[in-house]
Amino acid sequence: MGAFSNFAVSFTIISVLSGCLTLYYFGMTYGGPVDIVWGWVIVGIMTTIVGLGMAEIASAYPTAGGLYYWSAKLSKNNPGAWSWFTGWFNLLGQVAVTAGIDYGFATFFSVFLNLTTGYPTTNGYLLIMYGVILGVHGILNTFGVRIVSFLSDVSAWWHVLGVLTIAIVLFFVPSHHASASFIFTKFENKSTLGVPFYVFMLGLLMAQYTFTGYDASAHMSEETHNADLAAPRGIVSSIVVSLIAGWILILAITSVIPTNPATYAATAANTAAPVAIWETALSRLGAELLLLIAVIAQAFCGMASVTANSRMLFAFSRDGAVPGHRFWHRINPRTRTPTNSIWFCVVFAFILAIPSMWSNVAYAAVVSIATIGLYIAYVLPTLLRRLQGKSWQGGRWSLGKWSPVVGWFGIIWVAFIAVLFLLPEVAFSSINRDNFNYAPVAVGVVLLFSGGYWLLSARKWFTGPKVQGNEAELARIEGTFTHIEQELADVD
Repeated sequence: MGAFSNFAVSFTIISVLSGCLTLYYFGMTYGGPVDIVWGWVIVGIMTTIVGLGMAEIASAYPTAGGLYYWSAKLSKNNPGAWSWFTGWFNLLGQVAVTAGIDYGFATFFSVFLNLTTGYPTTNGYLLIMYGVILGVHGILNTFGVRIVSFLSDVSAWWHVLGVLTIAIVLFFVPSHHASASFIFTKFENKSTLGVPFYVFMLGLLMAQYTFTGYDASAHMSEETHNADLAAPRGIVSSIVVSLIAGWILILAITSVIPTNPATYAATAANTAAPVAIWETALSRLGAELLLLIAVIAQAFCGMASVTANSRMLFAFSRDGAVPGHRFWHRINPRTRTPTNSIWFCVVFAFILAIPSMWSNVAYAAVVSIATIGLYIAYVLPTLLRRLQGKSWQGGRWSLGKWSPVVGWFGIIWVAFIAVLFLLPEVAFSSINRDNFNYAPVAVGVVLLFSGGYWLLSARKWFTGPKVQGNEAELARIEGTFTHIEQELADVD
């Protein structure tokens, strides 16, 4: 991959046409327009700070292991433990974000098929669609990195042009728009919670979940030219471009949001709220055309997420950290892709969304799990970097004197949101099976499993990554793959 392809993978996984749209209903419910518009800006700025801290480390250690490898290199005491828990939180977040992206895609694609062919949108049919989509993305990733690289490049341009198209249509075609005061200052609370500040904070999940997956630039380092510069630039530029493109998209949708209280409430209760907004503002055909732009972007996003997810699992298994690691880190000699890791990610992403059959907050729980898991993994290496102080030797891409300020601000922000998104999304008195936020359960299970595994076994043998990520080691691995391919060619 070149530098643009590396950026494109992260930009595609962030995908403002996925996260913004699939959780727009959540923003309408928790805070409304003021939360959607200004929450995006707040979260975007804080995410840029987190990404800057990560980028500095990515330049020093460009390897597919990414975050958990960084923790091992940066820890002065017990690098194995830091690497172990960083890796497991990253794996949890990667699987959950794949589930969140493709389930959101399944939701919007099912709505598109319902509008055009009458396809049912009940939970059962939605889960079937979700399984099919995951399977297609698994197959695409199995074919090899070249097709993924090409589609990621196409995806980056599709996202930019798609956002501009939707924005231009919504700004200029509808005959009526909401007032500026409504767009920028209107607070709406359609939840059962009674504390406005708490509601506003929960509403930040829409933006924070969207700004995930940019660690893909680090995970693709071993397949990227000049990765010590391309990977950090890919991380930061994917966040900044998404911040700008996402805000344009959000302003366009919010400008045509229904202002009538009854219509607003009905739209907020619709998990495909943007489609309902487009149909009201334009027409059924207009909504279908904009929806087509969105679902193609979401398809690209899910494909790239499986790519990053499988590379992380491959690297973690390569170092013996996952049960059955010998099976998961095998490379397909024909496609040179970690095929078994790809299908591991597909299957477990499907399992994570099964509660959607009976839970009406399952999707919000999945994206909470993704956000918490990924951001804890994002910030642990930054914390270790800060504890090293001036003794740390970085790479060619550096923050210089701004490194301490950027690092600590990012750490504090992640600590805040990690607690926030574990909290209930409904009033305590109304919690039941259908609206229980099971994010704490999923995070707790992974923490208990990884912690128990560490105490009972892994602490005796896991000392951190076995592959050091230097050029000689990576060249040796690449040479092994080439040798295998040549042997197969000779046999053929």
